[in-house]
Amino acid sequence: MSFRPLHDRVLVRRVEAEEKTAGGIIIPETAKEKPQEGEVVSVGTGARNEAGEIHPLEVKAGDKILFGKWSGTEVKIDGEDLLIMKESDILGIVG
Repeated sequence: MSFRPLHDRVLVRRVEAEEKTAGGIIIPETAKEKPQEGEVVSVGTGARNEAGEIHPLEVKAGDKILFGKWSGTEVKIDGEDLLIMKESDILGIVG
């Protein structure tokens, strides 16, 4: 993929949600919520502070992250559904 986000933005691929509950009940496609977990595909160079210096991002490609339910903008790149969001929309890095 030849896409790189600008500044403090991050390109994220959603992790697919489980199709069964812990009790073994199969969840139909229409009842599933969009997952709030993803994998960072690529990151921008970082944000500029007031002095004009670039502050690098804390996440990197390959990190597993959690983000808010309504975070990011959905885009389709090379036929794949991805999200572009600011680093500040990321809630945390998973293990």
